[in-house]
Amino acid sequence: MRNWKARLGEIGNVETFDYDYIREGRKRPDRLPQLIARHREALSNAKEQHPSERTILAGKSMGGRIGCHVSLEEKVNGLICLGYPLCAMGDRAKLRDEILRALTTPILFIQGTHDSLCPLDLLERVRNEMKAPNFLYVVEGGDHSLRVPKRQLQAAGETQNEVDRRILQAISGFVDQSNLL
Repeated sequence: MRNWKARLGEIGNVETFDYDYIREGRKRPDRLPQLIARHREALSNAKEQHPSERTILAGKSMGGRIGCHVSLEEKVNGLICLGYPLCAMGDRAKLRDEILRALTTPILFIQGTHDSLCPLDLLERVRNEMKAPNFLYVVEGGDHSLRVPKRQLQAAGETQNEVDRRILQAISGFVDQSNLL
């Protein structure tokens, strides 16, 4: 997410944070309750710094998933998930979809077509069953980190920066369309 901070800063104020396991240099993520608690703490700090602004939680992979959990406990105006990890360890039989079905907060998914952690056919099925307004922006050729292979970029005559700029436009459109800021 740190790479996206400057880009998202074009839309509004952005605060980033690290989970405890990352700050402590551990590879194994903390348990879900700890992750949610740290996310809520960061949200509280951000709301103190920007009290009059609407709040949108944006997260990459697990950060987006934990943001979804937080949105069930804290009022936020929107969710943006960059590379949502729908399939645990890439296993299509182990879906992390229960939280998505419980959401009521508008959500934008930004997903690559080559993301094994979130096959688009499975995401579409879940999206159709969600209560929350939900939107999808697809990054053609993008992997879980939304990176497009250099060969594909060269063949299309574009750069990763141009792909990222279009992602930012999709995010900006979601924020504007949803009147979130």
